[in-house]
Amino acid sequence: MARRVNIMLDDDSWRVIERLPRGTRSRAVNAAIREWSRASRRRDASARMDALRARLPAVETDQIVRWIREEREQRLP
Repeated sequence: MARRVNIMLDDDSWRVIERLPRGTRSRAVNAAIREWSRASRRRDASARMDALRARLPAVETDQIVRWIREEREQRLP
């Protein structure tokens, strides 16, 4: 369902929107909000992963390779 909203735009943003044909303005704003939302969620997730990574001990690459191989061997029939 679509909703009509009133928003305040600064002059620079209005100049960009004003150049768009009237039928595409809402779609452009919707696309920009969706992209901003995705980027914001990714930044938040990345920050949470970095915080988790800082709390966990470092693991050597060869240890990770061993874990992967052990997991694969357990799945084989």
